Amino acid sequence: MTDEFKKYLLPDHSTRVQAVRLTESWRTGLSHQHYPVLIQQLLGELVSAAVLLASNIKFDGSLVLQLQGDGPVALLVVECTADLSIRATATLREGHEIPTEGGLQNLLNTQGNGRFIVVLDPNRETTDLKPYQGVVPLEGDTVAEVLQDYMRDSEQLDTRLWLASSSDHTAGLLLQRLPDHGGLQSEGVDARQETWERINHLATTVKTQELLDLDTDTLVHRLFWQEDLIAFDPQPVRWHCPCTRERVANMLRALGREEVEDILSEREKIDVVCNFCGKPYEFDAVDCVSLFVDNLGPTQGEDGSVH
Repeated sequence: MTDEFKKYLLPDHSTRVQAVRLTESWRTGLSHQHYPVLIQQLLGELVSAAVLLASNIKFDGSLVLQLQGDGPVALLVVECTADLSIRATATLREGHEIPTEGGLQNLLNTQGNGRFIVVLDPNRETTDLKPYQGVVPLEGDTVAEVLQDYMRDSEQLDTRLWLASSSDHTAGLLLQRLPDHGGLQSEGVDARQETWERINHLATTVKTQELLDLDTDTLVHRLFWQEDLIAFDPQPVRWHCPCTRERVANMLRALGREEVEDILSEREKIDVVCNFCGKPYEFDAVDCVSLFVDNLGPTQGEDGSVH
């Protein structure tokens, strides 16, 4: 299994270390979406960040990370469920040139109206929890900076992130300082602080290419080989968008036979693309006729017989 999330804990339970590296799921996500290189890179980084953060939610539901902008990029959005199923998409503004270099500010915040939005969306069928949405100004020039600031200011959690993405892989490393619930004395607090500073120092040596090229076990060993990390069972990560041909067919049925026939009068087939994952669906004239034939169902004649 190449796409896994892995979590580790320091022996004093002061700091968690998390890492993810995606190959198959990321390539699947890009198979129907063709973005400029810079946008692809940012979206990949947001995907890895979403997996790293969603792994810690304590309910059945999903985490949604959104970067909303007023520049060439209107929206970057990633959804990651509690079982680490992901999907992601980007929306670019027509008529805006995408630069080949730059960061979040010149892509999404040219007028100062960019926003970073975090949504916790519980499954209404399995929990009574209410959805949560946090909205903050878009500050920072990288995905990692935006998330670090949000976690520190809104969640009161010291968090460090290293993210990298290419057309083949997206990967991330997270350090998070855990709250002290044990009532430690000052020397204990000092020890936890020393652990946090030491682990941060080791992690800052990581290179972008190492994140992309090394499998998680090799990366973590290279960075923290002197630490007696507590390892948890790895969790698989997959790309999943709930769009299906049947859902698209139901959408066309909802339009009605007359509307569908009107569209077909102008073209040979109806092409529908999922707004989220970009997967294309094609319905020709025969397909469209069958939509409504199948929907007719049995009818009852005057003599009571069913036809």
